[in-house]
Amino acid sequence: MAMFFPFACSSSKDEKSPDEVEPLHFKTIVEISKMIQSKEISSVALTQLLLGRIEKVDLSLHSYLTVMKKSALDRAGELDKELEAGKYRGPLHGVPIAVKDLIYTKGVATTGGMKVLSDFLPDFDATVVSKLEDAGAVLIGKLNLTEGAMVGYHRDFKIPINPWGEKLWSGVSSSGSGVATAAGLCFGSLGTDTGGSIRWPSMSNGIVGLKPSYGRVSRHGVLPLAESLDHIGPMTRSVEDAAILFEAIAGEDSNDPTSLAVPVPDMRKDIDKGIAGLRIGFDREYALKGVDSGLAIAIEKALEVLEGLGAEIVEIKVPDLTHVLETWHTLCSAEAAKAHQAYYPSRADEYGEYFREFLEQGSKVNQSEIADIREMRASFSTEFRKMLSEVDAMLSPAAGAPLTFPEGLQYGSFSQFYAVFAEILTNAGLKSPVAFTFPHNYAGTPALVVPCGFSDEGLPYTMQLSGGFLEEAMLCRIGQAYEKATEWHLKHPQV
Repeated sequence: MAMFFPFACSSSKDEKSPDEVEPLHFKTIVEISKMIQSKEISSVALTQLLLGRIEKVDLSLHSYLTVMKKSALDRAGELDKELEAGKYRGPLHGVPIAVKDLIYTKGVATTGGMKVLSDFLPDFDATVVSKLEDAGAVLIGKLNLTEGAMVGYHRDFKIPINPWGEKLWSGVSSSGSGVATAAGLCFGSLGTDTGGSIRWPSMSNGIVGLKPSYGRVSRHGVLPLAESLDHIGPMTRSVEDAAILFEAIAGEDSNDPTSLAVPVPDMRKDIDKGIAGLRIGFDREYALKGVDSGLAIAIEKALEVLEGLGAEIVEIKVPDLTHVLETWHTLCSAEAAKAHQAYYPSRADEYGEYFREFLEQGSKVNQSEIADIREMRASFSTEFRKMLSEVDAMLSPAAGAPLTFPEGLQYGSFSQFYAVFAEILTNAGLKSPVAFTFPHNYAGTPALVVPCGFSDEGLPYTMQLSGGFLEEAMLCRIGQAYEKATEWHLKHPQV
């Protein structure tokens, strides 16, 4: 599949200055937190550096909707004073982080990518924002996204540009989170995932993304798309960074009855333990059929790396996905219509073409259909979780290939988008990327996306590690072992 690639691919080695120091904006949270703790750099100086980079670079990338300059600098100053006084909150202390613009921030615009909410100023912080603040993070801004966190964009909003190539898909719907993290405009971000929207932007932008188990992270103060499918999770430039962010935001919340009353794991305790003796499940037909040939080779090589690290590769069989793929849109649209009933259909003219059609479809779904889908979903989830429980993780792609879309298509209608999308996939001989993501949203199981190579044109490849329910720590342990044995995560787009 031919790809457009205007930017040169550069590794951290290529971008290092003569004194062999990687640019600060591409440091990991692990690295930059040590510099803050040792007072090699202040949080204020670091925040100023990123604000300057955002001002310069994001003019062309459009990853931010709101840059919180004053509050970020004020917060950074407070955290520097805390550090001087001997109070260190942990690895996020003083580190600039950004969040998707459907996550409530008190007194700061939270639009969800929607014109209908363009003037909405929440009067409280989402639980995840409060937890980030408790952990010492500096909230530097709110990130761009598709309208309502679905697929299409509202024409009042610019589409985030993939820093690896201006015509490449930047992913849905946490596209701004993926772009900002890959381009060094934040040290990590939060996204949401209802059908792949942490994992596809992570795949498209060549970063790490963790979709947690359902209920692991509170959704209180997060605009819903589909409440039974929505997940909130971290997007970062390293696996250990994702573990740090996940641990900071996870946990039970009395304001979210779907949050789980289970302890938050110490995510870094065993992250460097290695993977000797672990069982990695692999369904060859599921993982490689209908996948870009270069990506298939990268997945095969990743298997070899894992096996070389002592893991056992085990043949497994993914349950039949037919009903999952056929019913996700029906369930999601119905739950979305319910979530938007205060504005739709009474203010339907303020919605964009794609999301308006999607809500219209959802408003027509009857309860008997929903009951049948939920019954099927419960059966599938049991079967899918059972398969995952028999191995320590399953390896697959997060999608079949990096994708391009005709200019303007993402502003188009629901029916137009999927007609063209189907044609693109058919012409390229690819299966739909939803086959790799929807199952985890239905089953509520965690999945971790990790860079695993590049195409001949220099476009990022990623792999997806899928785990049993509540097995985020295990996924990060496996991802960390792979990451330490390779250098794909050290490559950055030259922007």
